[in-house]
Amino acid sequence: MKLSVIIALLFSSAVAFQTAPALNKVHSSIIMKADYSSELGVIAPTGFFDPFGLSKDIDAETFAQYREAEIKHGRVAQLAVIGYIVPEVYKFPGEIAPGLKFADIPNGVAAIDKIPSLGWAQMFFLIGAVDYYGFFK
Repeated sequence: MKLSVIIALLFSSAVAFQTAPALNKVHSSIIMKADYSSELGVIAPTGFFDPFGLSKDIDAETFAQYREAEIKHGRVAQLAVIGYIVPEVYKFPGEIAPGLKFADIPNGVAAIDKIPSLGWAQMFFLIGAVDYYGFFK
């Protein structure tokens, strides 16, 4: 039961990596104005939330790039939370490295010392490649 729930969550979260069609297009309404207070995501109580003024003096293409980066970072944070919770519920069978079983890796921050350095290098380069080349583009 737990395994089927985890698999369903992982497959449903794969859709989150598809870029929204609205982000790939620069609308003419954005080009005509520098005020982004009517953009998607503006909510009534707070209005357009930009406390550091990052959207001042930028063009529509930069605004779309910032928005796409914000969405990507939010999705990565969601996956990080899932990656922190899943080992509490389920351990994969088999070995993560020769002689090191998944069951031998502790949960949370304690796992940092147990994963071999080549494993960290693999994760680093995979994440870098996905970030550089894009995913589902």
